[in-house]
Amino acid sequence: MTTPYSDHPQLTGNFAPLRMECDIDDMIVRGDLPADLDITYYRNGPDPQFPPRSDHHWFAGDGMLHMFRIRDGRVRYRNRWARTVKWTLERREGRSLFNPFNPMDTDPVAQGVETDGLANTNVVWHGGRLLALEEGHAPFELDPETLESKGVWKFDERLEGPMTAHPKMDPKTGEMLFFGYMADGIFSPGMSYQVVDGDGVLTRSDRFQAPYASMVHDFMVTDEHVLFPIFPLTGSMERAMRGKPAFAWEPDKGTHVGVMRRDGSVEEIRWFETDPCYVFHPMNAYTDGSRIVAHVMQFEEAPLFPKADGSPADPAKANARLCEWVIDLADNSNGIRRRYLDDVTGEFPRLDERFACNGYRHGYYGAAIGAAPGLGFNAVAHHDFAAGKRNQYVLPDGDVTGEPVFVPRSQDAGEGEGYLLSVVYRAAENRSDLMFLDAGNVADGPVACAELPHRVPYGFHGNWKSNA
Repeated sequence: MTTPYSDHPQLTGNFAPLRMECDIDDMIVRGDLPADLDITYYRNGPDPQFPPRSDHHWFAGDGMLHMFRIRDGRVRYRNRWARTVKWTLERREGRSLFNPFNPMDTDPVAQGVETDGLANTNVVWHGGRLLALEEGHAPFELDPETLESKGVWKFDERLEGPMTAHPKMDPKTGEMLFFGYMADGIFSPGMSYQVVDGDGVLTRSDRFQAPYASMVHDFMVTDEHVLFPIFPLTGSMERAMRGKPAFAWEPDKGTHVGVMRRDGSVEEIRWFETDPCYVFHPMNAYTDGSRIVAHVMQFEEAPLFPKADGSPADPAKANARLCEWVIDLADNSNGIRRRYLDDVTGEFPRLDERFACNGYRHGYYGAAIGAAPGLGFNAVAHHDFAAGKRNQYVLPDGDVTGEPVFVPRSQDAGEGEGYLLSVVYRAAENRSDLMFLDAGNVADGPVACAELPHRVPYGFHGNWKSNA
């Protein structure tokens, strides 16, 4: 018999697990669903199958995929857990067996079992495969129509080590570029870098050493360069063995960003430095002559993690804002110029992916407008970089939006001509919608909402593929 979940803040409210799988053939739609949309949108997030063994962290839940098939003015829904080794063994035993953030807290039944990860952070479509991603393991493949679990995918066994949850897709070459951190083992400073061509064939794999062992959630790619950011959210086995946090904020180590030409080698990485900060998610980056310009959601301190002595981080510094980084490769200082572009707290930045790795004008993110900052975002923001202005749609009181994902009206539509899709939690009704916004007129509010009768718990990232 499953015992009750604790009242941990990341296990209650809309963080609470859904704990069910279901299908809805024809969702109720309010408004005018865009008739030109013929896509399937996938969203991933953690949904712990059983109550955690001990201390819980939001990032440690089992991966659950939510699928919305949008065609002919209808929306079909399906959700399924990723049936990983961990999920399957725990289902058999009827209880939690693993603590993903503390390998020493493993049930005797699971001692020595090699897991294939959580598959709980992102989901991408590339090379004809639907891949659920988290940053500590190889991708986990699912059927794009049924969400049936197919298992680990290592690019015909050419991938060694972990893969980030945030690969970058080059819209011009069709390549998928990615990295792995702690690639030489847990809490190691080893990093890997890989390139997969448009057909899904791994064509490049390199290894190098970071300045220290860091939780490297994401990175940046331009049409000419790759940027590897190393932030002082460090990992330490020695610290964990002393009962201190395995991952912790150590600002004295500073921030380091390695820059490599895409046609260069890892031996040629040049390291730039700046004051301590943290970035979970960049929006985009591009090369402009000798300069590299990146737009990121920057925190003064890493949220959700303690300091090295176990004391809590400063919540006043755990709110991200849109920030511009400029690295001048012609400058001998190896510094990074940073400036905030807005004073609004936000996260989950996206863009029109047809302009990824290149100069662009429009960016989108979840924002806290006129509300207490934190992880609950009550607005979708559109930042126009050419005009230097932001506009936004603010949701009804209590409602919370997720990541806004851009879908163009057509492949030849102009930049920003399309829709934003976001899973929205309707707090008063304790359920969720898939919200559709006109990306060029965000402030006008939803053009349509597809209604679910249940919640989609707070999660992370999603992407779409064409049904054509």
